[in-house]
Amino acid sequence: MNYFDKNTTLWDITEEYSETIPVFTSNGFPQMKHDTQRAKFARSITLETALMLKQIDMDTFSNLLVEAIERDDAAIDVTLAKSTGVNKDNALNVVGLLPCPVRIPLLEQFNEFVKTTGVAVNHELKAASMGLDWVENNIKGVTDAGDLPDLFISAGFDMFFDEEMIGRFKRQGIFADTTTLEKFNPLFDGLKLKDPRSHYAMIGVVPAVFLINKDELNGRDVPRTWEDIMKPEFEHRVSLPVGDFDLFNGILLNIHKHYGEEGVTRLGRSLLQSMHPSQMVKSNRRKTRRTIVTIMTYFFTKVVKEGGPMIAVWPEDGAIISPIFMLAKKEKIEKLQPVVDFFASVEVGKILSHGGLFPSVHPDLDNNIPTRNKFMWLGWDYIYSNDISALILKCEALFNKATG
Repeated sequence: MNYFDKNTTLWDITEEYSETIPVFTSNGFPQMKHDTQRAKFARSITLETALMLKQIDMDTFSNLLVEAIERDDAAIDVTLAKSTGVNKDNALNVVGLLPCPVRIPLLEQFNEFVKTTGVAVNHELKAASMGLDWVENNIKGVTDAGDLPDLFISAGFDMFFDEEMIGRFKRQGIFADTTTLEKFNPLFDGLKLKDPRSHYAMIGVVPAVFLINKDELNGRDVPRTWEDIMKPEFEHRVSLPVGDFDLFNGILLNIHKHYGEEGVTRLGRSLLQSMHPSQMVKSNRRKTRRTIVTIMTYFFTKVVKEGGPMIAVWPEDGAIISPIFMLAKKEKIEKLQPVVDFFASVEVGKILSHGGLFPSVHPDLDNNIPTRNKFMWLGWDYIYSNDISALILKCEALFNKATG
């Protein structure tokens, strides 16, 4: 029986078959859990588009949906690539958030690695869209480093740069970067991405670029730099990924570094609305309140229809980048090193770079990005000379005040 096809909206599927909601929420669509958010998100996006944006195979996911519809028991596995657990006291514990477009292939590769190497690993590697709350539960209230997971992997500048939450363990020398790369990819020459204090091990980056609706420029020049989008002519005409915390906070921090509090305020004035990337790439179809500039991850620009009014612009002063990194416990390195080597490998780099357009730092990989394209990196000196969590809160307050 055909319950749906690729052109069916997520709203129609979940309204007709509510039992499919857990399938969506377990595979990178957390907004489907809440009726209000689901109504806003699901009405305008087809199954084909949603899965394309998440880089999820249509047949595999459709089979999960059909299984959920045709079975009425709680035992059904609704996760495409589930976390694993082993009943061994000496098993390593790995937790983290993986970028949504590459989570499933990364998990599949990691599960195969664990199986073939015989390393005993308990892991919970969730989609980045799930947010940090569940990771925070692994840290909040922990006073003994021995109770921490053995390896964290995530992106962005949130909890893992918090001076109180993770900072107290960093100051104790708990973490160590034991990746063996002697140099990073030449794409990043001059950026000094390697942590000089050897706490964080970077494996890739998430770049933020512009998507421009040419039909809405109305005589304005195409914005080419971050300063351009903060000009008065773009006030209330910019869309930002406010809900994408790892990227949004990276944008706020870099704007604050280069343009100060006034820059954050000007960026707030530019905001028209916050949209999910799947909405951003179709924002030219809106009847009212159309944006001119949409700031989004480089990945989502690749689903823009060629020949249409939407064009991608790589900022001339650099795509702002958020780091994808690991924190590994020094005392477990002997056992943990194969896992560290896996995530720092060229194979994982290919998944990040070629599958998700998240450039890898691995030197032996072609990221397929022209060397003329620059990056804007916050810098370790700036990170270590500021309380990043406190600065994020300050920037958010300035931004929100300006948008009000």
